[in-house]
Amino acid sequence: MIKSGLNALLTSCRVKSTLRIFGAALLVALAWSASAESIWPNQRQGDAVFKDFRLRSGEVLPELKLHYVTMGTAKRDASGNVINAALLLHSTSSTSTMWLQPVLADELFAPGAPLDANSYFVIIPDGIGRGGSSKPSDGLRMAFPHYRYVDMVAATYRLLSEHLGVNHLRLVMGTSMGGMQTWMWGEMYPDFMDGLVPIASQPTAISGRNWMIRRIIIEAIRHDPDWNNGNYDKNPTHWIYTAPLNGLMLDSPVSLQQKAPSREAGDALYREMVDDASKHDANDQLYKIEAVMDYSPAELDKIKAKVLAINFADDQINPPELDVVEPAIVHIPSARFVLIPASNKTHGHHTYFQAALWKQDLAKFMNSLPLM
Repeated sequence: MIKSGLNALLTSCRVKSTLRIFGAALLVALAWSASAESIWPNQRQGDAVFKDFRLRSGEVLPELKLHYVTMGTAKRDASGNVINAALLLHSTSSTSTMWLQPVLADELFAPGAPLDANSYFVIIPDGIGRGGSSKPSDGLRMAFPHYRYVDMVAATYRLLSEHLGVNHLRLVMGTSMGGMQTWMWGEMYPDFMDGLVPIASQPTAISGRNWMIRRIIIEAIRHDPDWNNGNYDKNPTHWIYTAPLNGLMLDSPVSLQQKAPSREAGDALYREMVDDASKHDANDQLYKIEAVMDYSPAELDKIKAKVLAINFADDQINPPELDVVEPAIVHIPSARFVLIPASNKTHGHHTYFQAALWKQDLAKFMNSLPLM
């Protein structure tokens, strides 16, 4: 009896511990806590509004709002060119707050760090469909234009050039979706930046397992009996039971085994993932996933900026076995690829949250750029 009670207590403790770890490291859409609101130099947030924003498809959004966060102060040379701006792009399910989490911010923006906020003017936008930026759940639902990554990049370019008055970037850096858009920035605006750092991404169209997982979630939403072609009054809840499939691909098998070493812990982790999915608007999620459909960087030879591509050996979303990055970057002068080895500190695709593991490579890269 005592032994049975002790085992039950230990199982309960393991489950609770698992949830704490998962909540801290696995969920993409983590909100930063009050204690994480470090007062970075000149940290501000704002909104830019563009009337009649035309998308590549020809669709027009009567009013596009882009929310953003900045820190630091823009510095200009004698010709008026901004010389210290860094654009940071978030992942699919995240927002600008992603970069303000301590595991990233404390490693990147602190004094002496690679993007020291005392030296750099850091710009972190919410992409279309995310956070404080315009999205289907604001009211248009499925009448919201079907934006793609090219529209997200073009909108952010207007945010910089028209709203913030930034005419040059020292760096464009992004993770996952942001990493894919970093490749696009190099192709679309080759003279606009000195350096590109795509993280947890590959410069190739989405296909194979990566696309099939996205397709499963797309179809789960569209076939949810409560979705009603996007015209629902109550957020659909049937599709959320398939949502954890994506979460399983974002972490490494070793890390997941540590977090769910028993059926009980696995069930608790699954319920936590389902609960997280239920908090997101189904139309917003659908648009987020479908936005990748146009991603197919095919003109890498247009890139003029220096490139540092960083991926992770245990990333199942961008598995190194596909051998995509190194053959692609031979067309880019001064491009370098770093593959972070798997270890007990990595978390598969989500290792991009662990800036301590890759910030040294970023620091060397920043020091290699032309003098400001």
